[in-house]
Amino acid sequence: MKKTTLIFLIVFGVIFLDILSKGTLLYLITGTLPLSGAAWDVVPVPYLMAHVFDFFNIVFTWNPGTSFSLFRTMGEVAPMILIVSTGFITGFILYYLFRRAHSYEVVPLSLIAGGAIGNLLDRIRFGAVIDFLDFHIGGWHWPAFNVADVCIVVGVGLYLLNMYIARRKCLKSIKDGK
Repeated sequence: MKKTTLIFLIVFGVIFLDILSKGTLLYLITGTLPLSGAAWDVVPVPYLMAHVFDFFNIVFTWNPGTSFSLFRTMGEVAPMILIVSTGFITGFILYYLFRRAHSYEVVPLSLIAGGAIGNLLDRIRFGAVIDFLDFHIGGWHWPAFNVADVCIVVGVGLYLLNMYIARRKCLKSIKDGK
């Protein structure tokens, strides 16, 4: 498969799944599909939607910060700073993907870019990101996250794994004198 086609399929696939999952939740809660608005005006309070397993709930919450709710106390300037910085970083990743990326970097970086764009769309539309996957052990809850977050984490993990494998191959070839 051509590199450009694979990039588009992964990036748009991630964006589609992210929008579909978040849109479904919004529809179940509001009975409509709001395209924009202040987050807490669209859905005012986070709440439990469904207890699925003893270790997993589907919740609805707004995250005005970044991963693990970092920077959520930055105030009203946070959404604009996060939109600009995310847009810049995602643009750089996409430029690198189309111009310079090696074949082993395509899938991980496409997952990261698609996830970043999915969350960026939420930030632009609502000023916060919709998070809804809640894993927990007893009373200890991992911070809620979404499909885009999963793709970003998997992409970073694959990228690090690829770097590790490439480094080992390089060291082995040096050791073998090739």
